[in-house]
Parts: sequence; C-alpha cells; structure tokens
Amino acid sequence: MSDHTTGTREEWQAAREQLAKLEAEHAELGQRVTDQRRRLPWVPVEKEYVFDTEAGKQTLAELFDGRSQLLAYNIMYGPDYEVGACPGCTNLGDELDGTLVHLNHRDVTLICFSRAPIDRLTAYKRRMGWQFPYVSTYGTDFPFDFGLAMTPEQAHGIPEVKAMIDSPPEWLEEWSRQVGAKLEDGLREGPSWIAFARENGTVYHTYTVMAPDPFVAPYHSSLLARTPNPGSDEPRAWRKDEYPA
Repeated sequence: MSDHTTGTREEWQAAREQLAKLEAEHAELGQRVTDQRRRLPWVPVEKEYVFDTEAGKQTLAELFDGRSQLLAYNIMYGPDYEVGACPGCTNLGDELDGTLVHLNHRDVTLICFSRAPIDRLTAYKRRMGWQFPYVSTYGTDFPFDFGLAMTPEQAHGIPEVKAMIDSPPEWLEEWSRQVGAKLEDGLREGPSWIAFARENGTVYHTYTVMAPDPFVAPYHSSLLARTPNPGSDEPRAWRKDEYPA
C-alpha cells in the first residue's frame, strides 16, 4: 500500500490548486529549456557516413528521406548482443510508431540506430512489430564519433561504468542475460537521442541527449507519473512478449 492521506473534496481542491502553481512553473521551465536547446550551435557533419538500411546502403543525408530534420533514437543493441536489444530501449521503441505520421507531416523523419548488423535489426523489428526505419551503424565510426557508443578503453576509463562491470547489482546481471552479452560489452552502448538538420545540402548535428535524461525513458513512464501509486523501484524492464505470467 502507498503512504497517502485522505480528505474532503474541498481539501483536495485546495491542494490541487497549489500543485497547479508548481506545474505551471515546471511548464515554464520546460519551455525555457526547449528554447535554449534550439539555440545550440549547429555543427556541420563533414565526415561521410554510410549505413546499412532495409533499403540498402544510405548516407546520413539520405536518411532524412527528403525532410529537413532527422531525429533518431539509439537503441542499445550492440554487435555482441546475442539475444536481442535492451528491454528498456525496446519498451521505448514500442511507443514510436504512433508518432511517425505526425512527425513526418511536421518535416521530421524519425528513425532508430543500433550497432548490431542489419539482418539482426530487421529480424528484431519484425518480432516487435515495429514500423519505423531501423538503421545499422555496424562497422562505422558514427556511434563513436557522436558518443552513442564507447570503445572498451573508454568504458573502462569511466569509474561508474567500471564499477557496474566489476560489481554489478542483481538486476544488471539479469539484464546481461536478457540481451545475451557480457556486461563489459553490453554497457558500451548508449541509449540516447540525436538530432540533425539539413540546410542547403549540408547536414548539421544539432542535439544529443543520453540516459538518465527522462526523454530516454519509455513514454509510458510519464503516464505512470500521473497515477496515484508510485511504481516499483525495480529498474528491470521486460520486452512486451516476455512479461511474467
């Protein structure tokens, strides 16, 4: 049971009005963050990247599919993952398809990246029933150049990552089994969003955000924040076809 109070309708209304003031402040701060995010300088992408897609080889510019903005989520699915993508990233992937038509009509192409080879991404996409374009960065410098993945040396050079590898909590050991990779390999992938713009034939990198930012969490997390009881603190996630009975 959750720890809660009970009260009259009048008490609820008074408390709700106090909360509304805080929510308004939160919304105002959120708009300021959005404004500042859009003031970040655009950095020209000078290196040529070629990716494996379901339609064959494509450059970064071609991934825009004729639009001027590209928004991509980097799903944790490294080449060493023998079972499948990170369940938490998979949860977020489940919720992207409904946004495609709305983003496309607003000049935004939405895709997902992963470092696993394209045949594994295509099979996983089919299993999950996803419709968004799923692009492989396998064998390219792209994920390392943009901080979406780490080399083994980089991972071991970060104290927090090394600590998780050396003394993993139980849920992380289970996560390792869920993806089918050793932690030292699995944790080198970075769940993150990355955005690009295309103007006058030039592609620009405009934004990147990584976990633990809330934007990297599944969308249903924001819905659960509106429910009366707090959810479990258990960080483990399940794929939609693997929930315990």
